[in-house]
Amino acid sequence: MRVSGLEAIQSVTAGKKVRSSRSRLLLQNIPLLVMFIPGVLYYVVFKYIPIGGVVIAFKDYNFNDGIINSPWVGLKHFRILFSNPQSSHIIVNTLWLSVLRIVFGFPFPIILAIMLNEVRKSWFKRTVQTMVFIPHFFSWVIVGGIVLTIFGQESGTLNILLKQWTGQAYPFLYQASSWVAVYIGSGTWKEAGFASIIYLAALAAIDPGLYEAAAIDGASKARQIWHITLPGISTVIAMMFILSLGGVMDVSFDQAYILGNSVVADVSEVISTWIYKFGLQGGQFGITTAMGLFESLVALILITAGNAVARRFGKELW
Repeated sequence: MRVSGLEAIQSVTAGKKVRSSRSRLLLQNIPLLVMFIPGVLYYVVFKYIPIGGVVIAFKDYNFNDGIINSPWVGLKHFRILFSNPQSSHIIVNTLWLSVLRIVFGFPFPIILAIMLNEVRKSWFKRTVQTMVFIPHFFSWVIVGGIVLTIFGQESGTLNILLKQWTGQAYPFLYQASSWVAVYIGSGTWKEAGFASIIYLAALAAIDPGLYEAAAIDGASKARQIWHITLPGISTVIAMMFILSLGGVMDVSFDQAYILGNSVVADVSEVISTWIYKFGLQGGQFGITTAMGLFESLVALILITAGNAVARRFGKELW
């Protein structure tokens, strides 16, 4: 098909307009692009470049030869890792604590956000929000100190009261079951308020007219929450759940290290603390890197599986 001269001129002119428009758009957004550069550099330097260090998992790493010249050992570290009963026990501990954290910790910010959303007194709402947000900004050193002050066996506030009431103290931090309860409870208390911000933002996007229509139809508050609130934030809930699945193998080092002790080491020893003690203090970099790589692989599988499940309900991330 032959193109006339007029059509060719129009095509060239349209191309020039498109290029001119793109150049103008680029010039308009230069300040935003400049602001974007530090974020990109952060991820490149601290997130992507260190990924190259995973080759240590397949090498007999030593300081003299460095990462590049250390000899390759194939899957030797993985065989040692999975043949060691202690490492298997640590993986089980990490999974167990993570599952408990999701089961008990994940719904709490949702409930908190719904409760805050129903508060009509703005001063009370702002006060409660401030109180529940503050723990997020405490380091685990401070939170650990608060936990010890409350649950300590000798001088803990709770045990002082128990001694007055029953004459006996209870070793909250030295019994496996109570230690797990304190671990999950302290983590939930620290992060629930801050996590609820996301759900509060999602709740603000729900049309108030839906609640008014439901109220006119005689729907109780519970039915409004069930039929309007929860469906309205279901996409955000699915997204947060998928992201939490990605952190199943990533139990906080700070919390487990500070709250743990030798008496409850059977339940408090997790991958992050094991990597610190065995890898950094013991100099076993190859084995601990293999553990870290395994941890990341499991997280990738879980987050992919979670997204696949969410896709069935039309709530997928990608």
